[in-house]
Amino acid sequence: MTGFGWDRRRLLSGAATVLAAAATMSADQLLGRAKAFAQSAPWKPEAGATINMLRWKRFVEAEDVAFMKIVAAFEKATGVRINVSNESYDDLQPKASVAANTGQGLDMVWGLYSLPFLFPEKCVDLTDVADHLAKTCGGWAPSGEAYGKLGNKWIGIPVAATGGLVNYRISAVEKAGFKAIPGDLAGFRELCRALQKNGTPAGMAIGHASGDANGWLHWALWAHGGATVDKANKVIVSSPETAKALDYVKSLYETFIPGTSSWNDSSNNKAFLAGQLYLTTNGISIYVTAKTENPVMAQDINHAHLPVGLDGKRRELHLGFPILVFNFSKYPQACKAFTAFLLEPAQFNPWIEAAQGYLSHFLLGYDSNPVWTADPKTTPYRDVAQSASTPAGIGTMTESAAAAIADFIVVDMFANYCTGAEDTKAAMASAERKLKRMYRS
Repeated sequence: MTGFGWDRRRLLSGAATVLAAAATMSADQLLGRAKAFAQSAPWKPEAGATINMLRWKRFVEAEDVAFMKIVAAFEKATGVRINVSNESYDDLQPKASVAANTGQGLDMVWGLYSLPFLFPEKCVDLTDVADHLAKTCGGWAPSGEAYGKLGNKWIGIPVAATGGLVNYRISAVEKAGFKAIPGDLAGFRELCRALQKNGTPAGMAIGHASGDANGWLHWALWAHGGATVDKANKVIVSSPETAKALDYVKSLYETFIPGTSSWNDSSNNKAFLAGQLYLTTNGISIYVTAKTENPVMAQDINHAHLPVGLDGKRRELHLGFPILVFNFSKYPQACKAFTAFLLEPAQFNPWIEAAQGYLSHFLLGYDSNPVWTADPKTTPYRDVAQSASTPAGIGTMTESAAAAIADFIVVDMFANYCTGAEDTKAAMASAERKLKRMYRS
């Protein structure tokens, strides 16, 4: 990757000054870079191009501000108009599906997890964009390739991910008798029990929270050796390993703050910031908000990876954000150009710094961004791509796997067992039946 070596030195050789001012990078700077990109990029926007783009609603305001500055610069440099609309995590996929089914309304979607795999036949081939970024930005992490490629074709570009890591109050964990978050499953459960006993409870979503619930419940399944499908995509969810995972999650659920079965993706943020919750799994948005609204609390917050599995290996499901371009768009070259522009170092580095750790990268060159070391509390989020699996787990990412996570099959299995709606066998049987329908087996 000789080419990247030059780009990386060029980019990071002024990091202390350029990246420290990321959120306030001037419009003139961005416009100059956008004009230079427009001259050299292989993708030339179609005349009169207007892009209708749907993306997830921000959790960190500075990220959104920086993103819209990038949009504005691209528009001025190219003459392309970009209409950005925002939807909550839970509403984004249905709106994208409507556009895919009707063939109108949207050109691009910046979605969640494996969204492109829900309708791969509707996605523009983005292999040229992915190859360009790999050469420019240090190559893709294996999880990035898994999130973007169907066979040898890139149907989406995994822009970034929000790491679903442990957010905790340092003082509460220490009072519970622990110096840090235990790295093993048994120790983690003992911590949650001690937190409950001390009146400083943990809480993690087991309802239809697209990011939070899917993330930690897939981790729990994989940590016990369970899986939805095997390497050949054969459904294997009914197993002794899954039963162990169900029992483990229920033992945690019994220590949680009340109400986690009906939480959405903002519920734990609100409870944590209100001082009702002392440990959860989340992106770094709780800490980012606390730094502004409650600096004393922020000093008492830290982050850690979830424990390793019974086999000693770490497998986590983080909230990936892929961009797709619909093949019915009249402006595919404009869409490709914007996607590449967004992820190139001059734009991407200041943007993820503005996100303050909420967005982690799939392109390995961005490991060196100072945001990951300037504040040690952000460092665990740097390695999200290295510990991430796709929703398919040990299986291959397919339309079936995308449909399974969109329908909360794993989440519902755990929720039904933990709340007493189903026993072990019934919960696994329900999940198996739904998965076999998805995988047509």
